[in-house]
Parts: sequence; structure tokens; C-alpha cells
Amino acid sequence: MAVENLSAVLHSKMDLRVEKWPIPEPKDGEVQVSIHSTGICGSDLTLYSKGFIGDFVVRQPMILGHESSGIVSKLGEGVTNLKVGDRVALEPGIPCRRCEFCKIGKYNLCTDMVFFSAPPHHGTLTQFTTLPSDFCFKLPDHVSMEEGALLEPLSVAVYACTRAGVTIGKRVLVAGAGPIGLLAMMSAKAYGASEVVITDISQSRLDFAKKMGADHILLVDTKDAQEMAGRVKDSLGGRMPEITIECSGAESAMQMAIYATKSGGVVALVGLGAPDATLPIVDAACREVDIRAVFRYCNSYQNALEMISTGRINVKPLITHRFTLEQTLDAYNAAMGGSGIKIMINCTRQQA
Repeated sequence: MAVENLSAVLHSKMDLRVEKWPIPEPKDGEVQVSIHSTGICGSDLTLYSKGFIGDFVVRQPMILGHESSGIVSKLGEGVTNLKVGDRVALEPGIPCRRCEFCKIGKYNLCTDMVFFSAPPHHGTLTQFTTLPSDFCFKLPDHVSMEEGALLEPLSVAVYACTRAGVTIGKRVLVAGAGPIGLLAMMSAKAYGASEVVITDISQSRLDFAKKMGADHILLVDTKDAQEMAGRVKDSLGGRMPEITIECSGAESAMQMAIYATKSGGVVALVGLGAPDATLPIVDAACREVDIRAVFRYCNSYQNALEMISTGRINVKPLITHRFTLEQTLDAYNAAMGGSGIKIMINCTRQQA
């Protein structure tokens, strides 16, 4: 393998370097992809700042990134669904295809999952990568590479709406106005929700959410979950949301989600915070509020692509900052400082 593959490599906590790594060659059923765009995800920021996320610990140098799009640059043996030059979005979680979860279609729960940039597996903040061809989604000509990269976080939001049962006429509460929360709000609207309330601790993010289509915005200025639940009800004219999508991972937000949701409704937990949390379980039990976990996504990429390609969701305004691959460290430090909404890194070769 030729050593010409510029990559953003995390060696340990806060030690991120741009290095030349070998160009990987596609195996049978795989394609090699020349990466164009890669977004910075919150999980990558956690790996960068802490050196671990949950049980995933950085023990050896690894390439970051998993929100990516690119151009097919080489085909492995037996690939017939793609050709060199195709523009594709990359679904970054490759399951074993053999376990019970894979066989019933819940491949996101596969215990042998290879997920890009989840230690020890390398990610896609690089110029070249390889993956199975059926985990590449061909982009229509009118869908940009940056939009293709945003299929990954949008798939989380689409899957959350599916798990929560968002349909026409439902009232939805979204807790957290970060990238996933914003996409969950937009997805809920696209699925037909009649009203969507979104909460956050940042007024600027709430103002952005309003511009992106939120019906109501609420600033979280207290940790009193019942107080916030009351404000949610007031914002909806005395009605409670049938569905809450919790995207912050904050304990008080999860508590609010349960208190705020209408009896018989659903709380979908998307955000990941502390390993343990105190929740009003008796309140949920007595009112039959279902609590449903959401882990990444499953069979959601094509739906997310349809949302973008048909214009039902416009993700372009979420991209507020752009950097080159050579500027990756600057990009991560900007993200750590809270700059913008979504930072996109261009991984193509830059002219000298």
C-alpha cells in the first residue's frame, strides 16, 4: 500500500495529529472511497478531550471521524452495485450479518459491530477508506457531498422518530438543541408532527432552532424538571406532548421528559450522559409513559437520504464552519469552544 493517505489520528487524550497513513485496499465485496467531507460529531469530541467514551478507550493511535461522504475510487472483487466515480454517503457501522440481531434486522445491536471511530476501529477523517459496498448510499446529482456527510446524524434523528412513533398530528417535545436535537425537530416536522417544542440551555441555539422550524422554544434556566414540564405544557396551550425525544443526556432533561409527556405517550432516549441517572419511574409507570432507548440507527440511511433529496429537510444551514483536513486540530478546538452548530472538514487533496 502506498503511503499517501493524510489522516487525522488521535494518539491519546488531546493528542491529535495529521499524519500520512497507508492507503487501504478494498477486500472482496468492498469499495475504496476517496473521502470528500467529514463532519465533527460529539462522540469524536469526547474521544479527543477525554481519551474514551463509555467503554470505548483509545489505547493505540486511531483515525477519528464517521460522518462522511466521498467518491468511489476502487472496487473490490464482486462489487456490482457501484462503479468508480460514484458519489456516496458512508454508513459507518458494519455488523457481523450472522448474529440473532442482524438476522432480525436490528443490526445496530450487533455485538460484533465495527463502527468507524469507535476504538479500536479507525474512522473516516482521512483521504481514503474502505467499507462494504452495500453500506454506501449513492447520492443523487443534486445532493451535495456535505449533505451526504450529514446523512449520518440525520439517520439518528430519523431512527429516533421511528422508534418514538412520530406521525401526523402528534405533538413532540425535543430536549436539547444541538445538531441531533435540531435534526430530531426537523425530522419530527417532516414526519407530520403538528407542533414541536424544543428546549436548551443556550438561547442562541434556541433562536437558531426557531429559524429552522421549531414551533416553540424554551430556555432551560432551572434544574426543576417539574417546573420545566409545566412550561412545556403552557407553551402548547395547556396540552402535553404525546412524544418526547431527549437528545441532551442531562439527568434533569430526562426527568423533564417523563414529567412532560402525556399519559400513554413515549419518551425516546437519544442523548448519552452519565452511566446512571435518577428518574421518576413511578410517575412513568402510573401514567404508562413508555421509555424507549435509541442506539445509533438501523435501516435509516435510505429514509434520511429521501428526506434530503426530496427537500423535506434542509440540512445545509446547520453547517456553520468549514476547515481542511490539514486544519483538523483547529477544527476540533473550535468545536470544543462551542463554535457554531456543525463543523465540516474537507478531506480532499489541497493544491500546494
